[in-house]
Amino acid sequence: MTYKIEKVAVIGSGVMGSGIAAHLVNIGIPTYMLDIVPRELTKEEEEKGLTLEHPAVRNRIVNNAVQKLLKQKPAPLTSPKNLALLTVGNLEDDLDKLKEVDWIIEVVVENLEVKRNLFEKIEKVRKPGTIVSSNTSGISVNKMVEGRSEEFKKHFLGTHFFNPPRYLKLLEIIPAEDTLPEVLSYMKTFAEDVLGKGVVVGKDTPNFVANRIGTYGLQITLHEMLKRGYSVGEVDSVTGPLIGRPKSATFRTLDVVGLDTYIHVAKTVYDQTTGEEQKIFEVPEVVHKLVEQGALGAKSGQGFYMKKGKEIYEIDPNTMEYVPQKKLKAPSIELAKQAKGLDNRLKTLVFANDRAGELLWNIFAPTLIYSAELNGVIADNLVEIDNAMKWGFGWSQGPFEMWDAIGVEKSVKRMEEEGRTIPAFVKKLLEKGYDSFYKEIDGQLAFFNGEDYEVIPVNEKAIDLKRYKKKHGVLKSNPGASLIDIGDGILLLEFHSKSNAIGLDIIQMLNYAIDVVEAEYKGLVIGNQGKNFCVGANLGMILMEAQDDNIFEIDYVVRAFQKTMRRIKYSKKPVVAAPFGMTLGGGAEVCLPAARIQASTETYMGLVEVGVGLIPGGGGNLALYEKTLENLPNGVDIDLQAVANKVFETIAMAKVSTSAEEARENNFLGKQDGISVNPDHLIYDAKQVALQLYESGYKPPVKKKIKVVGAPGYATLLLAAQNMYTSGYISEHDLKIAKKLAYVIAGGLVPYGTEVPEEYLLNLERQAFLELVADQKSQQRMQHMLVTGKPLRN
Repeated sequence: MTYKIEKVAVIGSGVMGSGIAAHLVNIGIPTYMLDIVPRELTKEEEEKGLTLEHPAVRNRIVNNAVQKLLKQKPAPLTSPKNLALLTVGNLEDDLDKLKEVDWIIEVVVENLEVKRNLFEKIEKVRKPGTIVSSNTSGISVNKMVEGRSEEFKKHFLGTHFFNPPRYLKLLEIIPAEDTLPEVLSYMKTFAEDVLGKGVVVGKDTPNFVANRIGTYGLQITLHEMLKRGYSVGEVDSVTGPLIGRPKSATFRTLDVVGLDTYIHVAKTVYDQTTGEEQKIFEVPEVVHKLVEQGALGAKSGQGFYMKKGKEIYEIDPNTMEYVPQKKLKAPSIELAKQAKGLDNRLKTLVFANDRAGELLWNIFAPTLIYSAELNGVIADNLVEIDNAMKWGFGWSQGPFEMWDAIGVEKSVKRMEEEGRTIPAFVKKLLEKGYDSFYKEIDGQLAFFNGEDYEVIPVNEKAIDLKRYKKKHGVLKSNPGASLIDIGDGILLLEFHSKSNAIGLDIIQMLNYAIDVVEAEYKGLVIGNQGKNFCVGANLGMILMEAQDDNIFEIDYVVRAFQKTMRRIKYSKKPVVAAPFGMTLGGGAEVCLPAARIQASTETYMGLVEVGVGLIPGGGGNLALYEKTLENLPNGVDIDLQAVANKVFETIAMAKVSTSAEEARENNFLGKQDGISVNPDHLIYDAKQVALQLYESGYKPPVKKKIKVVGAPGYATLLLAAQNMYTSGYISEHDLKIAKKLAYVIAGGLVPYGTEVPEEYLLNLERQAFLELVADQKSQQRMQHMLVTGKPLRN
């Protein structure tokens, strides 16, 4: 049978159900969201004279969930417009709608009997071949479908999304005993390619993969803290970014999860284990006491931490009083901060003979051993376990990667000396003379499978640039960028300067890349796999030259930048930009002139130069104006003033999109630009776009003059800025910047509707940029941003 998911139903509209529904409509899948019918009227409904039979009452639960989607932070929706694809209903009036869908996701309360009863109802209406899944975080998928038909069981599995579904990469897929292999295979591919997820196939065991290991690690840390007298803050100061974990570390994570939820998650494993393992999953008394006091974590305003004014206090487990937050101080922490790379930091810390080393060793050792004991039990191999922890819990390294980092042989020797039992799987690795769980074979990553090394299968769409460069090398490189042949006649220009900031080295490499591509290749992709695509131009360099009064040098760089951006636009071969994450200032300016933009869903794009006392200088004002004009519907009379107002507002307010979809609404993306849901596939997708453009006979745009609003439009823009200044919303220097920006966007003091060449507008932009760079107040703003990372309003 061929499977195709075109329409989905989500049953349950709580935080998780509505979040999954939001993720589905974000990627363009029409979705039903159903929930139970209320049994009582609210006070407001009674006052309106409504009855329990009124549609507004019957759908109240789902309608409330939709309203919450619009208010939640971080936003589950990439754009409120996506709600057009969401249809709400209830399980009594709308159960028949399930006949229309290809996938039914159950996201109701974590209660086996409730789930079983629901599946009985679903079976009566679902059409054969429809995939049904449960979003359980730990209940047995096999027990859920006891009593269901063979056909139902064959199309049933667990699909455990991690919260929030839009932002967390992990999706655990748990096949049941009767799940058809082709259903599992289809769902894995669909989840990666369409849902944009990192998939881990888990086994039907308590809490599956990530929550099993993650909860164990949290419990070990809790027990260790209480046993050895560390404080909550001390533990968090060393179990966060220092060891490659999220900023929320241990106890902030528990506060975010909710201490009541955490007790439930730990109890799931506690109830299904015995002996020493069960003891670990017994939640300490301090957590129960906090819950009894109503201190549930972030949702109740206090848990392990409480904020009083600007100060953060931590709970003292002995007195149950909140005390000022502490940080752990130890020599190894200072040494680790100076160590190069995470591997060296971990080695420095874990083997240190001080309080930090003692704490981390006593957390790491049992967690690594436990992960090895469960290899093959909770998932088929160690790669699945490592991926689950990285994608679900935000660890930089999974447990086996961490073990490799600290040294398997050295750590096992110490574990044995301490009387810890080493799993047979780890002993086998060492007996064979191997010293790591991973190694490279012919440029491909392989893992130890219990007997030997096995190459990790990789989705062809997931291009890992680091590994790709190791295998294929680079064509040319300088400190800021590299040029790589990614096959099929397409080159990739990769930024790798600090924060991917644009300097002369990147500009030079862009020019070289366009020369080579125009002469010998089919197209160019501009992309990378850093933390962010690009946070703008090299501000430190600009400020240094400005403070030295070297405006001539800045003028040279700005001219070179503008000229290179025009080369991107008019390249004879297609140039495709592949932005993701922060794509700010110069980063946005690189993307705007490209033949196409293929953006990751999570692309936060904006021209933010006003925040440092400047305006865009690399052609950004012109490029956004052009893109806004291009995005207007065909055949409508163009209101030039409305276009100028929109561009002025976007730049003057330093608007940054909260998604690629919003970037399109702000005119940073055009009608034909694409969005990749899976960030791992972004380079591949951009490459395909470049190839398609080439194969369809790509021709660069024809240079033409641009209509501007001129003097009357300038006056209109100025009036808006003046009003903001008079009302006290902006400072005098803000007004000065706004005037220069208005002049550039209006095209100077020419008559309304005048057609001007690009070069004229670029000259206006460069002139305004240089005048602002020389201004002392702008220099103060740049300095403040470089030192504090925050804008200054002077």
